Amino acid sequence: MFKTILLPVDLSAPNSWVKALPAALQLCGAGETVLHVATVVPDFGLSVVGSFFEPGFEEKALHEVGEKLTDWMTEHVPARIEAHPHVLHGRVYDQIISAADSLNVDAIVMGSHTPELSDYLLGPNAARVVRHAKQSVFVVRGE
Repeated sequence: MFKTILLPVDLSAPNSWVKALPAALQLCGAGETVLHVATVVPDFGLSVVGSFFEPGFEEKALHEVGEKLTDWMTEHVPARIEAHPHVLHGRVYDQIISAADSLNVDAIVMGSHTPELSDYLLGPNAARVVRHAKQSVFVVRGE
């Protein structure tokens, strides 16, 4: 059904993938679907914030996150699935939508926590992706 799927994960928050990963793998079926696994490193925002970090900090952080994502995929994604890691940098929801478009995926599978009152006012990343993505978005409720 789907030829390509994007699975955004937060490596520091297992609830972002513990239920979404099995759903994505099920959609991949017997291995004919390509799975793109992405994690997003937030940017510093204001340039004044970046001045508190040593030069090259962002590049080093992106490289380390890339290594951790590769290790995570080796541990959690079966070898029968063609999977590609992607480390993105910026606002989480913007980067997910941009990656989905540039990778030309058919669907996005992502986890979401149970909404709190503040989520209804501000909107979590999953809600923003659902509202703005051109692709089908499967939101899998976590804890």
